[in-house]
Amino acid sequence: MTKGLVTVFGGSGFIGRYAARELVKKGWRVRVACRHVNTAGDVRLAGPPGWVDIIQANIRNRESIERALVGADAVVNLVGIMFEKGAQTFESAQSEGAGLLAQVAAEKGIARFVQVSAIGADADSSADYARTKAEAEAAVRDAISTATILRPSIVFASEDEFFNRFAAMATSPLMSVLPLLPAIGGGSTRFQPVYAGDVAEAIAVAVDDAATAGKTYELGGPRTYTFNELYDVILETIDKRRFKIPLPFFIAKPAGYLTAAVWRYIPPFSWGFLGDPPLAGDQVEMLKSDNVVADDALTLKDLGITELETVEAIVPSYLWRFRDYGEFHKASEA
Repeated sequence: MTKGLVTVFGGSGFIGRYAARELVKKGWRVRVACRHVNTAGDVRLAGPPGWVDIIQANIRNRESIERALVGADAVVNLVGIMFEKGAQTFESAQSEGAGLLAQVAAEKGIARFVQVSAIGADADSSADYARTKAEAEAAVRDAISTATILRPSIVFASEDEFFNRFAAMATSPLMSVLPLLPAIGGGSTRFQPVYAGDVAEAIAVAVDDAATAGKTYELGGPRTYTFNELYDVILETIDKRRFKIPLPFFIAKPAGYLTAAVWRYIPPFSWGFLGDPPLAGDQVEMLKSDNVVADDALTLKDLGITELETVEAIVPSYLWRFRDYGEFHKASEA
């Protein structure tokens, strides 16, 4: 017997794979709704045969949403992007997409809805990412007042786009010539990194516990770090000596917008051969504000999640691949 069916939009992504496992643990069957089903096969391993299914769906397409929600008892929306590319814009993927999904869910009488947003979501933000995250929250709550909103800080695990990105930057060939890492805004912005497994557990609790309905929770790890301190964690883990050079916002922001535009519109950048852009103007803008849990916010503790994984315990378990000799590397003497 199961508790019911949860449709997870964006379930083939980074956090989605962890969320599927936690939902199955709590007795829910999971339907993973994603644009490219050919890249999501491994998500089936999140549960026994028959517990995790995959369906093609696009959060911008009503017909595909309706198909993905057939028979669903709850919905989790994990769809989000860090960079705009093609039809995937902040407006369409985050704001409009979340609103359409919630509207269709409401029409089908689905009251359990979990919207995964982000700390820093702000309708008045000059960063499109943060603004559309806030618009998504509002659209979801307008359609389903019982929706639960989760706002994590930066999320880490072996597939993350933060620690892996900066470790890759620190080990790029250019660094052997110019060993300088940009400390945007001086590197003083504070973060509260949270483990993907803890975020997934929060999602499962929000689906499972009716007491979370209509509430907003901010999800942060056990301690805060400045950007420079996170650089130090990365460099110590991969055993590299690099120098942090302050990069003022007024220089970093236009450089970020230019880089994002090149990656979005000019082949072969836009074809994805070179991965995501190293910097985007929106990211620079968001670095002007700390990314930590507010003092008066509901937190992981309020969800009953108190034993949190730390950066120091998890990050070395996957950043070892950036060391010169991988897992066999011996740290250099100070």
